[in-house]
Amino acid sequence: MSKRRKRANKTFENVPVVDAGAKGKSVAKTEDGAVIFLKNAVPGDVVDIQTFKKRKSYFEGEATVFHTLSDRRTEPVCKHFGTCGGCKWQHMSYESQLFFKQKEVVENLTRIGHLELPEVTPIAGSEEQYYYRNKMEFSFSASRWLTLEEIQSEVQIEDKKALGFHIPGMWDKILHLDECHLHPAIGEQIRLSVHAFAEAEQIEYFNPREKTGVLRTLMLRMSSTGEIMVVIQFFKEDEKARISLLEHLKNSFPQIKSLQYIINEKANDTIYDQEVICYDGRDHIFEEMEGLQFKINAKSFYQTNSKQAFELYKITRDFAGLTGEELVYDLYTGTGTIAQFVAKKANHVVGIESVPVAIEDAKANAAHNGIDNTTFFAGDMRDVFTADFIAEHGAPDVVITDPPRDGMHKDVVAQLLALAAPRIVYVSCNSATQARDLALLNEQYKVVKYQPVDMFPQTHHVESVVLLEIIK
Repeated sequence: MSKRRKRANKTFENVPVVDAGAKGKSVAKTEDGAVIFLKNAVPGDVVDIQTFKKRKSYFEGEATVFHTLSDRRTEPVCKHFGTCGGCKWQHMSYESQLFFKQKEVVENLTRIGHLELPEVTPIAGSEEQYYYRNKMEFSFSASRWLTLEEIQSEVQIEDKKALGFHIPGMWDKILHLDECHLHPAIGEQIRLSVHAFAEAEQIEYFNPREKTGVLRTLMLRMSSTGEIMVVIQFFKEDEKARISLLEHLKNSFPQIKSLQYIINEKANDTIYDQEVICYDGRDHIFEEMEGLQFKINAKSFYQTNSKQAFELYKITRDFAGLTGEELVYDLYTGTGTIAQFVAKKANHVVGIESVPVAIEDAKANAAHNGIDNTTFFAGDMRDVFTADFIAEHGAPDVVITDPPRDGMHKDVVAQLLALAAPRIVYVSCNSATQARDLALLNEQYKVVKYQPVDMFPQTHHVESVVLLEIIK
């Protein structure tokens, strides 16, 4: 006999919201100890709750009545807040955002990593809390997301086209954006202009279910130097529509230094296996940091908050404690931005990355910047970062590692332990997996410094930089 499912729908009254939890949700706790994750409350609120899911040790629900509003609250600036999943913490003051981000890093390192920590270096907040993203990707839809009010109204909705973001958890539902406060004003002007022109020219928007339409996605990249890249993804070739839209952008926005397009007929929107065709200008734009220039193409990875990336890299370099004599290994080097940023204070930097195209970019950028003390290698970290590789290229004095959200593979951690470099600087976008890896390194290393860095205001995401020194 199958187990009877526990009822998910329960009502709780006058429940205090006590903390911020994972994925931008808040945590409420009843007098009986029931834990409930909410997406529409702020720590300090007192609320009535309707739950809709029951997990093993907690509920998921929604605040339905607010008896007390938290002092941590602030008024969201965007009309789409609560529907769009892009800025889940807009209703929380920035000081509180920083508080809970730092708290998350500390708790992950102590609870998951079981680490003895020195005093935390206070989180590095972002100078800009809005308009900071240098890359935005929007989707077109022939059938936009309708609000409950629109569905229940008797008004016939004629215009169902959308250019905006996916509704969280729904691959085929697009929220049309009238405004977005994440990217600079010029990006907003371009997006609105594209939508208005496509509407006026009656260019068909993509329907992901029926696999029909023409316009599929819009990518904007805007560098700190003022250069702009626009990439339009079309589902099929419609020469008249394609040329008319691209010409409109070319003539309306002379700031665009790179105007490109893609014809993508496959099921998903990913462009990494697609040909990117340059229509006007260059196939790249330039980003700049501390006198270094980085060539960014449509497929390049670059930190999406340029100003705060500079702060992150300065902290990383400072933690590395370079004097000009060190051999540095930069694991998960990407396009080599950190490697080149620290190179002038090191004797030599060796970068390793699994994506061959990224390594090609790293080599090209190093050559462009006149940096001759970096060497880059492409390959899976487990296969490249071996005892034979270290014997050939030398044992590093400092290792910088900046892995993806999943953290480092256990074989890479084992190699770090075998290597026993004097210092490791671990940069992470996920302090939970960082803590897991640090727990393994803890047998040989101690945490000397650590500092959270806020790269993404209005969201729950936080970076963490940790300096490890070998135990002598």
